[in-house]
Amino acid sequence: MNIFEAVIIAIVEGLTEFLPVSSTGHIIITEHLMKLGTTPEEKSFVTLYTVSIQLGAILAVVVIYWRQFFEFRRWQFYAKLAIGVLPALILGYLFADIIDELLFNPTVVAIAMLVGGIILLIIDKAFKKPTVESEDQLSFGKSFIIGCWQVLAMIPGVSRSAASIIGGMQQKLTRNLAAEFSFFLAVPTMFAATAYSLFIKKWPNDTGGVQKGISLITSSQENTMSFVIGNIVAFVVAMLAIRFFITFLKVYGFKPFGIYRIIAGAVLLILLLTGVIHS
Repeated sequence: MNIFEAVIIAIVEGLTEFLPVSSTGHIIITEHLMKLGTTPEEKSFVTLYTVSIQLGAILAVVVIYWRQFFEFRRWQFYAKLAIGVLPALILGYLFADIIDELLFNPTVVAIAMLVGGIILLIIDKAFKKPTVESEDQLSFGKSFIIGCWQVLAMIPGVSRSAASIIGGMQQKLTRNLAAEFSFFLAVPTMFAATAYSLFIKKWPNDTGGVQKGISLITSSQENTMSFVIGNIVAFVVAMLAIRFFITFLKVYGFKPFGIYRIIAGAVLLILLLTGVIHS
């Protein structure tokens, strides 16, 4: 992967991570179209890179909502995030191998994008009359249930953002609060996934051995530069995407995202059927 390819993937990550359209799905499509991962080590780095640039994306959330994250007297906020992230941490650890096998399957992604799109078309009508309008009104129990919904995003193409937002609205949160809590919940979830990929998980290399993610990133100057530049690009683009999403959501709701997901899923299926992308 060269710097240009790394920047393209970082832009896709920043644009789609916090929108309910599946960042994983879009990155998989992008990687297949760019034909990345031709050797074991390159494939390892590409996969690691798509996870590790989430650091830049979650930093955007912390910067935009810095008051919530750094008002340390509000211990309940941190407790809600800890409770909400538990299901993803536990199940992600237990089923990491199965998730890895599914991660680069475009067929799974296409189907999930189509189904998720249909759900987003009806979400505004399905969950009417919200009663939870601020994070202070959000209970620990509701936080845990939203975290359980987030686990659905382990299926590639579902979208972590979409799953947790739907969970939030099912728990009577307003759509704006559901979106914002989805952003908050992304920080510990994605940080844990990135830390695991960098410091614990072992990745195959071209010599037939394995190495930790951080060693893979520092194994060459190009890998290191891709990691640094990618996180910077993901941070800047995610900042813009988050602000756009909240403004757009207030006016139009989730229907446009549902339509987009259906179109994107259909396009991916066509690419699969015509052999442009191989499952």
